[in-house]
Amino acid sequence: MKKVFLLIAVVGMAIAQGFSKDAKDEQQPNPNAPVITFDQTTFDFGTIPYNGNGECEFVFTNTGKEPLIIQNCPSTCGCTVPTCPKNKPIKPGDKEVIKVKYNNTNIPGSFTKFFTVYSNATESQVTITIKGIVAAKE
Repeated sequence: MKKVFLLIAVVGMAIAQGFSKDAKDEQQPNPNAPVITFDQTTFDFGTIPYNGNGECEFVFTNTGKEPLIIQNCPSTCGCTVPTCPKNKPIKPGDKEVIKVKYNNTNIPGSFTKFFTVYSNATESQVTITIKGIVAAKE
């Protein structure tokens, strides 16, 4: 009985080690992978006039060696609307823009909003922040 238990333990450890090796092999980074590099990841509007323009842009470059593909860029709420170049291959060295519209400039007070850019880059998720203060209605 002890021999059977020992045999099962040895086989189990060998299988676990095999899976561990496969997981390590899968985690090898692609040296040619696309890299998304933003000029900035936070935009501070400062003070926006009541009902003012809540638009801004985030410029990014593919600094990797393979085409970059933005899969999605959802926001955390409906008041922040990002428009990104989804599913369009961005060649190495090329720049693109994500336009963002903050729709609540009719609500006075401070705000901080986020959205996430999902891509095939080495850093597959990048969080972008917009913030500012909407001035009181005159």
